[in-house]
Amino acid sequence: MDTSNSHEIMSNETTPLVPAKGLKKPKTPLPKLQIGILITLQLAEPIASTSIFPYINQLIRELGITGGDDAAVGYYAGMIESLFFVGQALTVLRWARLSDRIGRKPVLVIGLLGTCISMLCFGLSTTFWGLVISRCMCGFLNGNVVVMKTMMGELTDSTNMAQGFALIPIVWCIGGFLGPLLGGTLARPQDHWPALFSGSFWSNYPYFLPCAVAACLLILALVMMTLFLQETLSTKRRPKFTSTTVAVSCSPDRESLAQKSMANMSMRSLLTPSVVIPIANYAVLAFLDVSFRVLMPLFFSTPTYLGGLGFNPATIGSWMALFGIVDGVFQAVFFAVIVDWIGPKRLFCISVSCYAPLMAMFPIMSWILRARGEVDHAITFALLCHLAVAVTWDMAYGAWTIFLFITASAPTNNVLGAINGLGQTSAAVSRAFGPALATSLFAASKEYNLLGGNAVFVILVVLAGGLRWLASQLPDELQDRDE
Repeated sequence: MDTSNSHEIMSNETTPLVPAKGLKKPKTPLPKLQIGILITLQLAEPIASTSIFPYINQLIRELGITGGDDAAVGYYAGMIESLFFVGQALTVLRWARLSDRIGRKPVLVIGLLGTCISMLCFGLSTTFWGLVISRCMCGFLNGNVVVMKTMMGELTDSTNMAQGFALIPIVWCIGGFLGPLLGGTLARPQDHWPALFSGSFWSNYPYFLPCAVAACLLILALVMMTLFLQETLSTKRRPKFTSTTVAVSCSPDRESLAQKSMANMSMRSLLTPSVVIPIANYAVLAFLDVSFRVLMPLFFSTPTYLGGLGFNPATIGSWMALFGIVDGVFQAVFFAVIVDWIGPKRLFCISVSCYAPLMAMFPIMSWILRARGEVDHAITFALLCHLAVAVTWDMAYGAWTIFLFITASAPTNNVLGAINGLGQTSAAVSRAFGPALATSLFAASKEYNLLGGNAVFVILVVLAGGLRWLASQLPDELQDRDE
C-alpha cells in the first residue's frame, strides 16, 4: 500500500479522529497552491465591483437623468449599485445548492463569464436602462462569492479554517485598492491621454476602458481556474487510482449515503440558533458596510455647496485606493496579532462600535471645509483620521468570526454550500437595500435639509447600535464541526 498518499486521502475523505479531551489537535498545513489560486480568483471580484465607484456619480450626471439637479444623483446611483445585490439575493442560494450537486467549478465558470459580459455591457451603456440591465445581469449570473467561501471551507478543517478565512478580507482589501484606482485613472481616457484615445469611440463610451480592463482580468482568472483549480466537492472529485483509493471506495457507499442525507435535510431544519445568529450579524454588517462604501464616493463627489467635498473621479479613486491598500496592509500585518490578543468575538464587537464615529466624520469634514473655504491640510488630516476609523471598522469583516461561525455550523460538508448560501442570500438582500436606501437618504437629507443635511448618518448610527447588540449574542467559542 502507498502510505505516502494514505494520510492525504484519509484527511480529505474521512472524519478526522478526535483527540483526547484536553489535548489540542495539531494544525493541518494549508494546501497553499489551491488556496493561492482560490484567493487569486477572489481578487478579480472586488476589482470589477469597486472599479465603478469613482465615476458612477459623474456618469449619472452626464446621462442627464437628474435634469441638472446634483442633489438627486444619489437616488439613481444608489439604485444602480443596489441592482447587482437584488439579482444576487434572488439567485445566490440556487447557485449554492446547484454547486452542491454539480460541483463548485461549473458554477464558478458561469459566474466569471457573467461578470465579464456584464462589465463590458456596462461600459457600452449610454442610457440609464442600459446600466440597469447590465448590473442586473451581473447579479443574476454571479454565485461566485458563496461558492468560493464554500471551497475555502472544504480546503480547510477545524485546525486551519481560521487561517484560511483570514485571507479573504485581505484579498478584498487589495481589490478595494486596485478597483477604485483602475476606475478613477482609466475613466474618460480621452481627457488624460488625448493622443492615444482620440477616436470617436472613446468620446461616445468614455467609461468603457476601466470596464474592459476589469473584464480582461476576469478572463485571466477564468483561464487560471480552468487549468489549475481542483474540484473540492467530494462527490465530483476524480478518484486517484491507488491501492488506498480502492480500499476507500470498497467501503460502504458513503457518497450515496451523503447525497441522500443532503436531499432529506430541508432548509428549515438548518435554521438553528447557531446558524441564525451569525447570519443575522452578517446581514446587518453587510447593510451597514455597503451603505458606508456607497456614501463615501457620493460624499466625495457631492458639490461643496451641498455639503460634500467636490472631488473629481481621479481624486476619489486615489483616496479609495489609499483606503484599500492601508486596510489590506494593516489586516495582513496586525490582524492576527490583535485576534490572538483579544479574541475574535471581542474584536468584532470593538470593530462594529467604530461605525458611529465613522458616520460622524462625514459632517465633521463638511463643517471643516465650509469653515476653511478650501481643501487644505485640515481636510487632509480629517480624511486620514476617517481612514483610520474605517480600517478599524473593516476588521469586523477581517474578524472572520462571522464566516467561521457560519461555516462551522454546517452539520455536514454536503450542506456547506446551502449554509453559506443562506448567509450570502441574507447579505445580498441587505446589500440590495443598502445602497439605494443610504444614497436616497443622503439625497433627501441634502434636498430637504433634514437634521442639517445629516439625517442619513444619524439613522445609520442607530442601526449600528442594533448590530452591537447582535454581536453580543454570538457564542464565545466556535463549535468544532469535525467533532
